[in-house]
Amino acid sequence: MVKRRAFLRTAGASVVGATALAGCAGEESTDTTPSSSGGFAGTLRVATYSSFTGEGAAGNWLKSVFEAAHPEVTVEFMTPENGLNQYILRQQNGADIDADLYVGLNTAELVRADQEIETPLFESVESDLERAGTVKSGLQIDPDGRAIPYDTGYISLVYDEGEVENPGTFDALTSDAYQGDLIAQNAQQSDPGRAFLLWTIAEKGPDNYLEYWQDLLENDVTILSDWEPAYDAYMNEEAPMVVSYSTDQVFYHGDDVDIQKHQVGFLNDQGYANPEAMALFADADSPDLGRAFMDFVLSSEAQAEIAVRNVQFPAVEGVDPGEEFSQYAYEPPEPVTFAYDELAGNVDGWIEDWAREIAN
Repeated sequence: MVKRRAFLRTAGASVVGATALAGCAGEESTDTTPSSSGGFAGTLRVATYSSFTGEGAAGNWLKSVFEAAHPEVTVEFMTPENGLNQYILRQQNGADIDADLYVGLNTAELVRADQEIETPLFESVESDLERAGTVKSGLQIDPDGRAIPYDTGYISLVYDEGEVENPGTFDALTSDAYQGDLIAQNAQQSDPGRAFLLWTIAEKGPDNYLEYWQDLLENDVTILSDWEPAYDAYMNEEAPMVVSYSTDQVFYHGDDVDIQKHQVGFLNDQGYANPEAMALFADADSPDLGRAFMDFVLSSEAQAEIAVRNVQFPAVEGVDPGEEFSQYAYEPPEPVTFAYDELAGNVDGWIEDWAREIAN
């Protein structure tokens, strides 16, 4: 399952050069190696999503640099097809987890794991990490200090300025002017789809969000399974707007790119913050190595690389991913998100009701 945007191979797309970025980050950072320089050895097994580990992706860069700092360590990635669900089921059935870290966890998934299994799936590590305190205020997703954010995206609209104006508000999306113009994702299967659903709940309230979605349906919204097919449909001009990320232009800019097709639209001057976090499995075979890797991910150099390679904002305060990233990445005037305590006991019901009345 593609958790979020993959690095699409399209002509004219431009990404900040990794070499230039590394030089920039190196000049500003004094903590560019893992904070724990002890004699680690062995294999660190990291479960994550596929686009985190592809060629040029953030995961491969992290693996290379961490292994260089610890020559007797091997970082091994696993990309389970069912994501976190695989580990929830294994825990429920008493099977070995067979991984040390999970990278790519969001708040709703953590809530679901806590609700569906009796024994903790993840270990509390916040007090053990030297750099945990550098994470931006407001991004923390776990009151128990298990899941540590490493980047964040803001869900927004991406639209073709040559075909349609920025709707500007949620209500405008249901008007005749935007009939058939929006592509969204299934909240049961897709991170941005779930985030967009939660954003509509934050805006319309738990008692009114389904009525709002009925209005979207009547206005011919298209709902596809996940981000990739939705964005492909948008690029194929099946509709002039798609639910996506406000960092869209970080990837799509340059002389050969029609920037009109990659305009970022915030609704009600908001964007839904969707932090991605990493967590150490409670039954990890290499817990100390896992903690060292997590602390390294929070270093300034790693944060700058992750931002550009993952096309998301750094989770750590004071990190500069470079001039090009800053020019094309947009933060909403008002970030919106649900905290862990707000989702606990609610999110499954919201999604189930949406799936029954809207997706079906």
